[in-house]
Amino acid sequence: MPRYKLTLEYAGTRYSGWQIQKNAKTVQGELLRALGEATRSSRIETYGSGRTDAGVHALRQVAHADLAVTLPPATLITRVNDALPADINVLSAERVQPRFHARHSAVGRSYIYQIARRRTAFGKPFVWWVKEDLDPAAMEIAARVLVGFGDYRAFTDDDPDEKSTRVLVEDLSVRQQGDLVLVRVIGSHFLWKMVRRMVGVLVEVGCGRISTEQVASLTRPGSPPDQLFPARLTAPASGLFLDRVFYEGDRRHWPLEPAVLRLE
Repeated sequence: MPRYKLTLEYAGTRYSGWQIQKNAKTVQGELLRALGEATRSSRIETYGSGRTDAGVHALRQVAHADLAVTLPPATLITRVNDALPADINVLSAERVQPRFHARHSAVGRSYIYQIARRRTAFGKPFVWWVKEDLDPAAMEIAARVLVGFGDYRAFTDDDPDEKSTRVLVEDLSVRQQGDLVLVRVIGSHFLWKMVRRMVGVLVEVGCGRISTEQVASLTRPGSPPDQLFPARLTAPASGLFLDRVFYEGDRRHWPLEPAVLRLE
């Protein structure tokens, strides 16, 4: 069966996340249905680079699909997009070797989070509106202490006895553009809810409710996993975008820009 690497964008507002679930509309489920229509076959397997939660968006999600037929990539893109709903779109497709795996071959990922500093009539599904005054400079300083290889168990519900909670965070940037505050995190991989909790903690810093020193304590060895209760600070899914998935040889740094919205 030929294997294709697919790069997709989607608005996650209407979906219960990426992964197929019983009795729920998911992005992977819609993609599988569209691939079936495009190839007139039910012999299809799809795997994503990773899960996105309900309401989370993607600018460049990567999946691979094993199909029962061989199609030119341009034909496959046209047919699949014709069968997909308007809020899911295949950006590119290419034949790849059978050893390529969307998740196992990935060497890194990046996410962008959009925080709105004002009410917006158009952007509610794509931002978190924080009504309090924010200090982006303080957030940027606090972000630096979360960069590196550390134990991020305080930022996830994953059980460290069942799954390692150690992650390499390569970069965590904060930038203000107009009435948006953008947060981008690049890392080897991410734990469940980790990015949203990191954003929530940085917003607490920006509001002046916690200090950079308190943030630094969250990843120190021996720190209580529930210190500062990051779970209660989890940012909403609406502002989160899976930005890029990296494979060997991919460029890792580029300007931080809004995902889909500008607020001036």
